[in-house]
Amino acid sequence: MATLSRPRPRRSLVWRNTVAGWSFILPNFAGFAALTLVPVVALFYLAFTNWNVFGVAEWTGTANFRRMWNDASFWTALKNTVYYTVFHIPLTMAAALGLALLLNRKLRGVAFFRTVAFFPYITSIVAIAVVWNQLFSPEYGPVNAFLRWVGIDNPPGWTTSADWSMPAVILVGTWRYMGYYMLLFLAGLQTIPAQLYEAAQIDGATPWQRFVNVTLPGLRHTTFFVTVMLTIESFKVFDLILVMTQGGPGQSTLVLSQYVYQKGFVENQFGYASAVSIVLFAICFGVTLVQFLVNRRVER
Repeated sequence: MATLSRPRPRRSLVWRNTVAGWSFILPNFAGFAALTLVPVVALFYLAFTNWNVFGVAEWTGTANFRRMWNDASFWTALKNTVYYTVFHIPLTMAAALGLALLLNRKLRGVAFFRTVAFFPYITSIVAIAVVWNQLFSPEYGPVNAFLRWVGIDNPPGWTTSADWSMPAVILVGTWRYMGYYMLLFLAGLQTIPAQLYEAAQIDGATPWQRFVNVTLPGLRHTTFFVTVMLTIESFKVFDLILVMTQGGPGQSTLVLSQYVYQKGFVENQFGYASAVSIVLFAICFGVTLVQFLVNRRVER
């Protein structure tokens, strides 16, 4: 009695598919390994050494972290980073969501206004810093000129004041990034079925009730994504502060990423800069993990 044999898989076809798949993956993975993975692994090693680029890295154990604990500049940078993050995230989310709600309607020229709102995100950061520093000029800037016109005799010094420099940076950061996150909220708004709004309107819901009970729940996943991205972007803010205030006046706008740059590329203390980078990474990872856990609990 002849036995029926199962058809063997076409090994050559499987092999060709495997090779084709790896051919797509390898270039990207090679770039990731060379430019990201290897430096990150080296970072965790250098954090426990004393290295100034020249010579061999000297193993020092946890000396860099003990030094960090007693470093007043590190704690100032951490405090400023948290300060920027706490205010930048809600302001940017509120501005982005407000723009998205406004530009989600069928208005004449809505595409033009969306482009205008997004334009600051792709504008040169140097150009942004120069323009806003001129706007915030204590003596000749139009911002203080307007404040004097409305009756404020002693307007803030903005980027020249230790008390007002960080609020000025936060305002500029919000203005720059709100257009990008507006597009994300726009995409989320367009996934909410129009029937839900029609049903709520038939039930007599006010515009505020429709916003709270239809729009916000429909944007839950988008809001979570925006929150995570904004948190990471806020903790690693660097270029805006570097070109706008350079961490000053004094250390009033010094943040962790700039402190890493200062210690590593200015003072050649790469071991200590690596240790500060690990702390910054741990903070971002911890905050993001908490956000994921909270979001999972809310979804349940």
